[in-house]
Amino acid sequence: MTQPNSAISARPASVPGDVSAPGNDRTSSGDRPSNGDRASTGGKVTVAQGVVQKIAGIACREISGVHAMGASTSRAFGAVRERIPGSSGPSVAQGVGVEVGETEAAIDLDIVVEYGVSIADLGRSIQRNVKQAVERMTGLGVVEVNINVDDLYLPGEDDQPDAPSRVS
Repeated sequence: MTQPNSAISARPASVPGDVSAPGNDRTSSGDRPSNGDRASTGGKVTVAQGVVQKIAGIACREISGVHAMGASTSRAFGAVRERIPGSSGPSVAQGVGVEVGETEAAIDLDIVVEYGVSIADLGRSIQRNVKQAVERMTGLGVVEVNINVDDLYLPGEDDQPDAPSRVS
């Protein structure tokens, strides 16, 4: 014996503008939810530590007055790596340390400053640019950008002539 399908939907069909309709990602005021709300409705977005390092490294290098990044040992290894044929060249994450949580990130930068640049002004510019870039691209809140000035670049430092050859 077959029974007719008498099941009644507990939820009415969605109506345009109905904020309670499934799949509608607007709040009752008609605005899109914040990033925190999106994570609970559409899944989870995770940003890897390496991604934040690269964004911060590129954003720091964009500021005029930053000659190089990294502590002296990491810069030395980077210089060796650059000379190896087929290498990828200097790492954009060199000199960048990050701690990434679920919603926030903290960034540490080791930089070499060009001689004559105001280190205080440069530091504020770097902090502002790195914070804006990371927050805009990842949605993470940047709680701090710490800058360690590791060295001072003097013009002509890299332009030293090669030692004369002892054999002809």
